[in-house]
Amino acid sequence: MAACKMFLTLKKTRTLFSRFGRRVTTWSPVGAAFNVKPHKRLDILEKTVGLFGVPELSSPAGFQVATKSALQNTERLLAKACACAPGVETVNTFDELSDGLCKVADLADFIKVAHPDPAFREAAEKSCVEIGTVVEKLNTNVELCKSLKNLLDSPEIVAKLDPDTRRVAELFMFDFEISGIHLDEKLRKEAVALHVKLLDLNHEFLVGSHMPNRIARSAVPEHLQLHFASEGSFIQVGGLHADSPDDLVREIAYRIYLYPNADLMECLEELLRSRYKLAKLVGYESFGHRALKGTMAKTPETVMNFLQLLTEKLSERTAKDFKMMSNMKKKLNPRNSELMPWDHPFLSGVIRAERYNIEPSLYSPYFSLGGCMEGLNHLFTQLYGVSLMSEQSSAGEVWNEDVRKLAVVHETEGLLGYIYCDFFNRPNKPHQDCHFTIRGGRWCQNTGQYQLPVVVLMLSLPPPTKRAPTLLTPGMMENLFHEMGHAMHSMLGRTRYQHVTGTRCATDFAEVPSILMEYFASDYRVISHFARHYETGQPLPESMVARLCESKKVCGAADTQLQIFYAALDQVYHGRPQDRSSTDILMEMQQKFYGLPYTPNTAWQLRFSHLVGYGAKYYSYLMSRAVASMVWRQCFAQDPLNRDMGERYRREMLAHGGAKEPMLMVEGMLQRRPTIEDFVDALVSELDPNFETFIMDSES
Repeated sequence: MAACKMFLTLKKTRTLFSRFGRRVTTWSPVGAAFNVKPHKRLDILEKTVGLFGVPELSSPAGFQVATKSALQNTERLLAKACACAPGVETVNTFDELSDGLCKVADLADFIKVAHPDPAFREAAEKSCVEIGTVVEKLNTNVELCKSLKNLLDSPEIVAKLDPDTRRVAELFMFDFEISGIHLDEKLRKEAVALHVKLLDLNHEFLVGSHMPNRIARSAVPEHLQLHFASEGSFIQVGGLHADSPDDLVREIAYRIYLYPNADLMECLEELLRSRYKLAKLVGYESFGHRALKGTMAKTPETVMNFLQLLTEKLSERTAKDFKMMSNMKKKLNPRNSELMPWDHPFLSGVIRAERYNIEPSLYSPYFSLGGCMEGLNHLFTQLYGVSLMSEQSSAGEVWNEDVRKLAVVHETEGLLGYIYCDFFNRPNKPHQDCHFTIRGGRWCQNTGQYQLPVVVLMLSLPPPTKRAPTLLTPGMMENLFHEMGHAMHSMLGRTRYQHVTGTRCATDFAEVPSILMEYFASDYRVISHFARHYETGQPLPESMVARLCESKKVCGAADTQLQIFYAALDQVYHGRPQDRSSTDILMEMQQKFYGLPYTPNTAWQLRFSHLVGYGAKYYSYLMSRAVASMVWRQCFAQDPLNRDMGERYRREMLAHGGAKEPMLMVEGMLQRRPTIEDFVDALVSELDPNFETFIMDSES
């Protein structure tokens, strides 16, 4: 019966899709699942299975039931962990305890931002708070810590542990240490109080960093007021308007949006003070030293060395880029030709478009969402022997009817896990592209089976219509590949412990798999398998792909230098306290690491929301890109569909999650240990022009 239903659905899909053009009349099941609106359910009596198949979550009240059950299980496992003899069983119990809480907390963390029903969001938020409170108590539970310490303090027992178990035990101990478990009771209470205070400060800063600023309507020239939102007698500015062709609109937006808010400034500076105080309290030189433990970089000194060296190697190219932008500004506006910070994003875009003609609308017809998903499916099949299979979700399993469910299936290993694709815009949905772990993979001793990972990918795409499928710009397509890199990191890992599953690894390593996917998304040998015009079936010309790739290098040094500035600012903010304001520090870092002048009465740092989730780790994007570049050039550039390299990549880098030291994984893949100089050279060489593109353009 199920097979008949599937056949009928596919038949309807093909008939509907034949309207789009003469030649494109069929899609694979995974392509059809994303190119056509799903059929509404007809069986209203079908029993609901609950969100993600969790029966309790058929209603908002179910979150309380699931939370209560998880907390009862926590009490049982807590007693077991404290009572069992030191050994592998101790670590297994810790991981089982962590898994029980994470399965509710991670799911709730997603639902509280993504579910369209406020009742579900509110119930999920309560679960997050309740479980978060319990986790804080566990991290300061002396008896629980003692059971782990007894294990790690015994050389005989540690020697018998396999490397993964030992690393996971050490990571759990690190969680205890940063919570102040080793302190006396008075100082431990102070550490807990600082943790609680930081939760509030993080939330306050994150909310404030996205709030619009406003100014009296009379202060803005009347002919420019229409570019901004109105609020009575005020103009509201909620962003930088970086893409506006009008110099004055960009300048007004920059000055108003970045105008300092005294309360938010105090919040940020108290946040930085409290982070330093907590780091010192638990034994670290600074918050940066605490945050970088276990990363590829390891120390703030290494990060600053990386950023300084990269700045020096880029200096000539950066100066040329700023000169190009300055000349373009003179050309567009001879009366006001000084290059300012609000000009950089717009002018670099103008230069790219003028030089390479990369108007997104020229590319979008070739990048239907379903076609891109077929391309990803083909890539994963070639590299890993993995297929993406569209599955019909059950009643109540997803939070919105346009969410698609994919099973990830290996040709010999079978089902690896599930990816829920929440790709389409809807009212009140966050406009962000991101990956959520809902359930981590782990080996379950009780069942003798592997707990399959479950993730969600969230994008912000227009839904398909009756006339056309969802068409992606090159940037959207690249973001899709990027986020799918995170998902496959979760799917292809087979860690014994969920504490280190998939993307639960060092931040400066976690972005490597996703950034590496951007290289596949830019290679014609990959793109040619799926990029076809949705109406005519014509393939995307190779010259257009080449132009797109070369366009990314235009002003690339200046773009990278801007990221270096942000990363350096983040490091200094999280170093030793300085007897000056965060704005004074910003002014110095902007002059040293960027070059364009600081604008008086602005405070860009108050919009630097990454300070919350990426505190002292913003450099991770640059370092991950350097590693991804090296992996691409050495292992995939010659043949992006090479199965042997795909298997090696899975074996050396994806399979371990966070169970192996990140630099050892990189070393295993590259078969040598890269240096900071290697990372810098990789990023700089990416900006070298490809002369084949110029030849191709001249021939066409």
